[in-house]
Amino acid sequence: MLSSSFFQRWMSGMAAAVEEEADRLTELDSAIGDADHGSNLRRGFTAVAAALEKEPPDTPGGVLALAGRQLISTVGGASGPLYGTLLRRTGKGLPDAEEVSVAELAQALRAGVDAVAKLGGAAAGDKTMLDALFPGVEAMEQAPAAGAFAAARDAAESGALATVPLQARKGRASYLGERSIGHQDPGATSAALLLRTLAEVTV
Repeated sequence: MLSSSFFQRWMSGMAAAVEEEADRLTELDSAIGDADHGSNLRRGFTAVAAALEKEPPDTPGGVLALAGRQLISTVGGASGPLYGTLLRRTGKGLPDAEEVSVAELAQALRAGVDAVAKLGGAAAGDKTMLDALFPGVEAMEQAPAAGAFAAARDAAESGALATVPLQARKGRASYLGERSIGHQDPGATSAALLLRTLAEVTV
């Protein structure tokens, strides 16, 4: 079972991972976006970690809901609303309990990913964060609980790499048309980082 402290460690781990990868994310974004993805996520997840340390919620859903609110209020551009929606909707989909199961997290994350797709009007293959999130959550749903997070990480990372040959059909990168081909999508890359961080958290 996964406690609220597990989810707090996930979010603080993501803050550390974004800090480490911010320059790479911005470099990817400079090719097909506004060159601010890394700096925006760094600001957002730094605020998330600070808020959770100051007043940690006592349920897993509360942790993710707080994280989502912080991202929406502190991150500019598209990534704040998208990541904020992902975490808030996932948190809302979890049982109001002190601990949740891996299967319950997978189900809630599916709802969160679907909410992101609806908000952005994007689908698989559009060269967005969904190209990492869709395969990631599907792998988490299908794998045994003990290996679910590792399966999600691997599928999400493969999905992010698979955005390289795609032409962007949504977001800032879509304005480039065929010039977006040959670049890895920064949103898919950071989404894969979110699931990689989840796989690294100790229960």
